[in-house]
Amino acid sequence: MLKTLLLTLTILLFSAVTAWAALNINTAGQEQLQALPGIGPAKAAAIIEYRTANGPFNSVDDLAKVKGIGAKTLDGLRNDLSVADQ
Repeated sequence: MLKTLLLTLTILLFSAVTAWAALNINTAGQEQLQALPGIGPAKAAAIIEYRTANGPFNSVDDLAKVKGIGAKTLDGLRNDLSVADQ
């Protein structure tokens, strides 16, 4: 019983930490990017295309260089994104 409780708490803690981790825009795939608010299939594809053509993003602000990503979208996503491993 205690083992089950500890295992359950460990899984819940891991899930919570993972949910709060910022998404690395240099490694995120299509589906991960599409899960962001305001990012649909076309914008996710544009992010990946830009990254492929120009190399990794140096900062989250570089995302504004991607066609279709404006200041409002970027401001809404800024806290959920990163360019380095957390």
